[in-house]
Amino acid sequence: MVTNARQGLQPGDAALAAFADSSRGSVNSVITEASKSCDMSQSGRKIRVRVDSGNRAWHEGLMSMLAHHAGLEMLGGVNEIFRVEKILEDLPDVLLLTSCGNLDNDISNIRKVRVAAPGVRIVMFGGAGTEREFLQYVRAGIRGYLLVEASVKDVWETLEAVHAGKASCPSSLCGLLFNYFEREATSLPSGAVRQLLGLTRREQQLIPLIAQGLTNKEIASHFCLSEQTVKNHLYRMKHKVGADNRLGIVQTCHTQGFLL
Repeated sequence: MVTNARQGLQPGDAALAAFADSSRGSVNSVITEASKSCDMSQSGRKIRVRVDSGNRAWHEGLMSMLAHHAGLEMLGGVNEIFRVEKILEDLPDVLLLTSCGNLDNDISNIRKVRVAAPGVRIVMFGGAGTEREFLQYVRAGIRGYLLVEASVKDVWETLEAVHAGKASCPSSLCGLLFNYFEREATSLPSGAVRQLLGLTRREQQLIPLIAQGLTNKEIASHFCLSEQTVKNHLYRMKHKVGADNRLGIVQTCHTQGFLL
């Protein structure tokens, strides 16, 4: 686990200046195994990497910097409109996917790749780094995550780690994973309520928050879900328990023995 800060990555010509500095310092990421990241430049087979970015400047900057790594084989050109067919043509070992600036579109693109090419490991680059975004990317199926200020060395080591079957993220976000699983573990479902009312584990987890009067947005933030997902849960819950509104859901569940 190494956590030193590094110079940020910049698009275009500025990226080359960042590359010149990449020989100093160490990676600002957490890799989920204690062993060192493998040095692919000394192995027999290069890692096949495709950069997929709708921003030409970012694409050219990343391609230029990554080309200096002897262990990487860079594939493909600029894919200004995301098309999973282009990725299938190259079939890279690792896909370096830059955020398009819209979370829903990013999640959709990740899922398309996971369905069409499950063997391709995905590294998301350039996200905002908020808890909800990061955890939704992880849930969608990424294996690595890089913030926009990542150094060239950070990118290299993350690609190597993900290709080796590890998972990698900035140390600043590592704690969010622990907090998320802690919340999941302390929101235990009731088998009786599921049997009587047909509520899923997630739907049962929503009930105490509904009882507290939290808004859909606040509930979504608590579980790192989209607000529309929460709305969908509530709609199904009302139909399952025969309630007309949110309060009716809570009252019915409490009557059936759900402990709030």
